[in-house]
Amino acid sequence: MTALSNDDLDKLALETDARSGERMLAQVHAFLGRFISYPNEHSHVAHALWCVHTHLMDKWDSTPRLAFLSPEPASGKSRALEITELLVPNPVTAINVSPAYLFRKVGSDEGVTLLYDEIDTVFGPKARDNEEMRGLLNAGHRKGAVAGRCIVRGKTVETEEIPAYAAVAMGGLGWLPDTIMSRSVVIRMRRRHDGEPIEPYRRRVHEPDGYRVRDLIVAWARSAATAWPELPAGIQDRDADVWEPLIAVADAVGGQWATRARQAGLALIAQSKEDDTSLGIRLLADCRTVFEEATELPSRTILGHLLELPESPWGDIRGKPLDERGLAKRLKLYGVKPRTIRIGNTTPRCYLRADFEIQWRSYLPPLPPKTKTSETIKTTREKLPNVLAVAAVLDLAVNGREDATIRKCAHCEKDGDILQCAYGTVEVWLHRDCVETWTAAQHLGSADLIHRRRQDGAR
Repeated sequence: MTALSNDDLDKLALETDARSGERMLAQVHAFLGRFISYPNEHSHVAHALWCVHTHLMDKWDSTPRLAFLSPEPASGKSRALEITELLVPNPVTAINVSPAYLFRKVGSDEGVTLLYDEIDTVFGPKARDNEEMRGLLNAGHRKGAVAGRCIVRGKTVETEEIPAYAAVAMGGLGWLPDTIMSRSVVIRMRRRHDGEPIEPYRRRVHEPDGYRVRDLIVAWARSAATAWPELPAGIQDRDADVWEPLIAVADAVGGQWATRARQAGLALIAQSKEDDTSLGIRLLADCRTVFEEATELPSRTILGHLLELPESPWGDIRGKPLDERGLAKRLKLYGVKPRTIRIGNTTPRCYLRADFEIQWRSYLPPLPPKTKTSETIKTTREKLPNVLAVAAVLDLAVNGREDATIRKCAHCEKDGDILQCAYGTVEVWLHRDCVETWTAAQHLGSADLIHRRRQDGAR
């Protein structure tokens, strides 16, 4: 079906009144709801507003990406993109297309709305040589963004700048990098259950209905008066860049949509922050859990405790457990670096609590007055009695000194110049010369070996 001519659109625009925008958006909302099962009404509202905003691209400083994501296939992502294609201007479905083709389509005078299914093939673990595509999706949200290219003409190499600004809707499994997620309206799709009936979609049957709704959007957009909206206090910084165009559309439409748009924005922003925490923030939080009250911990001790935490992601980072190098690389981004400290005859790489403190205050909410962190770790270790035998948690953190007349060495049971040491949640007193032997006993998986030795001696 062909789009309406300019004369037809002008005629349709003359028939509008003060509430034509409300009727238009209501029809967009209703058409989408016929074929798509949304996880909530806020997602439904956001999708409708996003479709309308694509017809006003010259009015925005930036355009939000629309991301339909789900943990499993068959959750309605592709169908959502199919329906979106009927309502947006100049849609281009990115299936088996080269980056060069997309760049030139995006940079054309008429512009495009890019619909990219299976986006996990670009950003996910199956991604290969997609640097150019990732660059387009990362940079193209901002008006005026360009993609720089070198062109060889004969023996001359010339530079070329291709406009990259374009509206993009995506569908994929799992999650996306923060660079995309923070610029997206994220709709977490799920499989539809029996109590959520929708109308079966057939393009040959429903395409004319979709184009009629699209023409209503085009006619309204030709005379729409948009203004920068006043945003709620909960929508700020990067979130404001994402939601400002959608809320501006809602304000221009008027009626109940202004309130519904702000409610949708607040709800979906809150949901996105609950659903995902970057691995970096998760690592800072888990390190705070591991440290408890310790002032310093060897890196191997930290790694062992991280692996013990409930639902820990650190045992499988790209198919391998987190190691000392990976730990140092991730923490370096936050200005936290290991230090070499002498403990007995060893010089393990340790992390100091003082180096973490400012990062914990900056990125994490404060802990409640009383925390059960230590109890959680203790319970976990009781359920996994062999953890000490298999985890590389063999270093001791020296906490301080005590007079020899008060304490005795836990290994040889003699007094003398001893040190208060921590092994996981176990605190013991040891001679400096006994540290290595006592540590080896723990490595053999005999957590109560010393206790049994004492009993044997008593017999």
